[in-house]
Amino acid sequence: MRTVVLEGGRRLTQADLNRAGALPAEVMEAAEKIVADVRARGDVAVRELCVRFDGACPDAFRVPDEALAAALEAVPQEFLAALTQARDQIRDFHEREREQSWFTARADGTILGVQVTPVASAAVYVPGGRAQYPSTVLMDTIPAKVAGVPRVVMVTPPQAGGGLNPYTLAAAALAGVDEVYAVGGAQAVAAVAYGTESIPAVDKIVGPGNAYVAAAKRLVSGDVGIDMVAGPSEVCVLADATADPVVVAADLMAQAEHDPMASCYLVTCDPELPDRVLAAAERLVAQSPREEITRASLDDRGVIVVAESLEAAVDAVNVVAPEHLELHCEDAMALLGRVRNAGAIFVGAWSSEPLGDYVAGPNHTLPTGGTARFSNPLGVYDFQKRSSVICYTPEGLLADAPAAQTLAQSEGLWAHALSVGLRRRLAEGASFDVDDVHRVAWPSDLAAPAGSVNWGQSPTCRSEV
Repeated sequence: MRTVVLEGGRRLTQADLNRAGALPAEVMEAAEKIVADVRARGDVAVRELCVRFDGACPDAFRVPDEALAAALEAVPQEFLAALTQARDQIRDFHEREREQSWFTARADGTILGVQVTPVASAAVYVPGGRAQYPSTVLMDTIPAKVAGVPRVVMVTPPQAGGGLNPYTLAAAALAGVDEVYAVGGAQAVAAVAYGTESIPAVDKIVGPGNAYVAAAKRLVSGDVGIDMVAGPSEVCVLADATADPVVVAADLMAQAEHDPMASCYLVTCDPELPDRVLAAAERLVAQSPREEITRASLDDRGVIVVAESLEAAVDAVNVVAPEHLELHCEDAMALLGRVRNAGAIFVGAWSSEPLGDYVAGPNHTLPTGGTARFSNPLGVYDFQKRSSVICYTPEGLLADAPAAQTLAQSEGLWAHALSVGLRRRLAEGASFDVDDVHRVAWPSDLAAPAGSVNWGQSPTCRSEV
């Protein structure tokens, strides 16, 4: 892990983090070709791409409902019990996020409000490359179901024989997925975005994936909705002298084992803690069945930040804006109000991040790569749309019409003013001549501003044409 020491009041910067940033141009170009191919050739292109990238393609993309039911019978009861506990706690958390339509009335009877409706269909992308993620099936599907989405489909890469892992299928059955398609990669994103002969299009696509999946989501965004463009997983541990170095090392490894590109940050105000954590990590990594991946992440993407004070350390955390933040500090709850940027915050040494991955309840699909500065965890709100509702009475129209017409006139939009002005005349019981409505639109002459507002430009600073 690389060490950054903040001395003399220096603050952490994005350059210190050395993040990869936007998706590489070659990944975007490859994804663009895949998306265009699927749009042009449908199922034929999807099938060819599945064979090329996954090495297998099932005879039919859609997984039969009987296969989902069979998966529930095939998995161990211990797993099914754990999955059910996770499902129930995730659903209980997300039930509290559901938004309701609301309306208010002015004294003149005008009604204003918001109508909340679910999207008609959504696709959840579930990775299946380096590992299986039944937990992601729950996390992506349950908020959609709580929101009331009528059609929720799942896309996930087939395994070598063309089938799917029973753990993943059991999770889909338990979560209530309506349709499952054994298709992965950028081709799956394109298929559910635009539709093919056998895979109907959806309105929104959510869920994590590799760089090509993320690039495809970025490309189709605007034609369909997406949750976010997610990058590799990341964790930031903020620790003081009270932290257990072995526990901190294990928590860093819990993210590192996902992917060689996963980022792990240790931020501390105790200059002795990093060496103790690194020594513990060395002993633990040697015992991991995912040693190669874990070591690559820690060595290549790990960063230790040593700050002069706890206050400076919290400031550094807000610069990192991590996907997962753990607070291994003596009074962790007192720090919560000072954390501005984090996808999920695990408060106190007992709050293991993997608990949040699986069973705690809050969603584990989170903003990565510093986007927690402006993005949210996946939630029910991602599957709901809001429509403004505006219902005027004649009295309300008469109250607001003069201001609306004046503003329309200031923008030079005559028909805007006319639309309001005609209703104003009708509400007043007055007549108008349809061949002479200029004063109906603009009842008075609005004085034009004199010249422009200047702020010290030199008259010589003019471009010559």
